[in-house]
Amino acid sequence: MANVSDEIEQFILSIFSDDSLKLSRNDLAHYFSVAPSQINYVLSTRFNLDKGYVIESKRGGGGFITIVRISEDKEDTLSAILQEIEGIDALSFNRANCFLQRLERDEIITKQESDIIKNAISDKAMGVVTHSASARKNIFKEILIGLIRR
Repeated sequence: MANVSDEIEQFILSIFSDDSLKLSRNDLAHYFSVAPSQINYVLSTRFNLDKGYVIESKRGGGGFITIVRISEDKEDTLSAILQEIEGIDALSFNRANCFLQRLERDEIITKQESDIIKNAISDKAMGVVTHSASARKNIFKEILIGLIRR
């Protein structure tokens, strides 16, 4: 059974049309019978830049927020993710998973390919590597370079 964060995420995705969505944080919290902080949590973890979204929040005016889906072509998306990865020392599994979800959503990789990559860079697979987050970054970077070349 899905938890409330999953339900909120799925609800938002189901009402997403075009490339942006405007909604009231308070109305959403009321609809799901949760505190507005739960909505903030879902927005910050499920609709962040790593996953290809930008949140625009307006103070006052009823607390409306706008979720904007970043639209890029496949090569731009891969290059943007690659550039972001090159700017960090290590890559956590959770952040890599965010990137993979974005690549799936933008139809750059399939769910099956994503699952294979997740298995290859999982904590279990990286368990014997002393600096696993750093190694994960290098592996993920090489995967992105391979996708750019394909």
